[in-house]
Amino acid sequence: MVKKFLVAGVIALGVTALVSAQTVASTTTTAKPTTAEKIACVGTAVSARETSISGAISTRSSAVNSAYQTRASALAQAYTATTNASVKTAVKGAWSTFDSSVKSANSAWKTSQKSAWKTFNTAVKACKATSVTTDSAHATGEVQ
Repeated sequence: MVKKFLVAGVIALGVTALVSAQTVASTTTTAKPTTAEKIACVGTAVSARETSISGAISTRSSAVNSAYQTRASALAQAYTATTNASVKTAVKGAWSTFDSSVKSANSAWKTSQKSAWKTFNTAVKACKATSVTTDSAHATGEVQ
């Protein structure tokens, strides 16, 4: 008897939860967001994108600055050598390391930048706002 009561109770709870979920779903899917809500949604997406891009460009700038400092130190050290061959080898190594560091910083920047814009575009689609509301047309003005 207790077992039947528990099973009936669980079924009743399940039905209640299902009806509640359907009620919430029907009220949330039928209510259209207002223009102000759409604009606010896009604003949130823009803010997230800009925060991400700002962090990524700061990281790139730091990496490039570090590459220049490392190159300066390596070149200074290279010119303390006493033979042409030693200087040539050290200078070549300094520039090679610099080039590699800058390429790596630029690659990481581009990856982060693309990711920020991809996330932004996905978020804006969910906002269901018109293209007039977004600033995506200005994406080509980004630092390359």
